[in-house]
Amino acid sequence: MSRKRTSSRPKAQSFADFKSEGANWITLATGEYYPDILKDACELYKPVLVLFGQSLKTSESSTRLFLQIAEQTDGWMRVELARVFRKYVSPETPVEMLKKKTQAEQICREFGKGFRPIQKVQAAFATRPVPDEALCAVLWENKDRGKKGFDLTERFFSLFRSSFPDLLIKGPERAGRDVLMGEVFDKYPNPGRPVDFVVFDKTGKDVLAIGLARYDSDRGGAQEDDRTGGYNN
Repeated sequence: MSRKRTSSRPKAQSFADFKSEGANWITLATGEYYPDILKDACELYKPVLVLFGQSLKTSESSTRLFLQIAEQTDGWMRVELARVFRKYVSPETPVEMLKKKTQAEQICREFGKGFRPIQKVQAAFATRPVPDEALCAVLWENKDRGKKGFDLTERFFSLFRSSFPDLLIKGPERAGRDVLMGEVFDKYPNPGRPVDFVVFDKTGKDVLAIGLARYDSDRGGAQEDDRTGGYNN
């Protein structure tokens, strides 16, 4: 009569095993209360709205308005003016494109036909107070865009290193350049594909895991490139 052996190996866990603890695994950072933010938001963005209004008065077209914005030498001011431009003139223009000064002419070529006529923009702007609390609140929401995710990723890196001191983890812990798959694997079909981190053995040669950080989907629009969905296959 043979006796069945029982394995001493622990049962492998899956994400489903943590479902009941889901509330403990959300972003570990607090938000800000409304309308408490309005005073600071209006103080911060009033200069942006004043300058936008001045540029609006001296522009003969919406295209000229955008080119004036692109000529701003102060990087922060230029980006915030572009955000206001997007709200008033061209909501279909991708935010990431608006940030790049060198793409101003390209944006005008590709999206200019859809720009709201300057007369309508001027009329709409004139109906709102300066500072416009509603718009300032919207801009404030994007002020620290991604910060919660950066905080969470930084904590993950620290936790990983303390738990697995013999392994190497590489990637941007906060803001920074992503790891490109072509730098990890030779002859990878899409060498420019970015990932958030890579785990290596202690020699730094053998790849043990590829990491994709999915976070901050409540920040007023999750990442345009939904990597975990896009990389499903």
